[in-house]
Amino acid sequence: MAPGIEVPQQIRFGDIDSYHHVNNVVYLQYLEDARVALTHTPLPGGGTITDLVGRDVFTLVGRHEIEYLAPLEFRTAPVFTNIWVTGIGGSSFELGYTVAEAGSSVVYVQATTSMVLVSRTTGRPVRLTEEQRAALETWRGDPVAFRRPSRTASMESGQA
Repeated sequence: MAPGIEVPQQIRFGDIDSYHHVNNVVYLQYLEDARVALTHTPLPGGGTITDLVGRDVFTLVGRHEIEYLAPLEFRTAPVFTNIWVTGIGGSSFELGYTVAEAGSSVVYVQATTSMVLVSRTTGRPVRLTEEQRAALETWRGDPVAFRRPSRTASMESGQA
């Protein structure tokens, strides 16, 4: 597993769709729960990512990519959302995820999210500070190895 955190996720009865498994949209909520947990997890030197970002900046989702690998049915035992940082840009960073059994023995979903820091006053992107970059490096891991490349990537490479 990547060097991030593992967040237990209780499957709620309302998460289940007419096919008797977790609905695809619900996984985005699981990812959000993990993002909130990660940004509030204490850093080795103290504080959190949320503390470092401050109140003058939004941390907004710019993009999600998600790959469904196996159906997940209702049960009372939790599953685990694993989250880590896969990339750090100028004003953005990438997160990787799996929704899996403990220890990642079975992976149901893998995903990425692009997060962008944006000024609350101007609505423009804000560059990451060195302190924010160092904090994100705490959870740096490998990129998500999607089984199939995104359609956009395939089109850009002429393989679609």
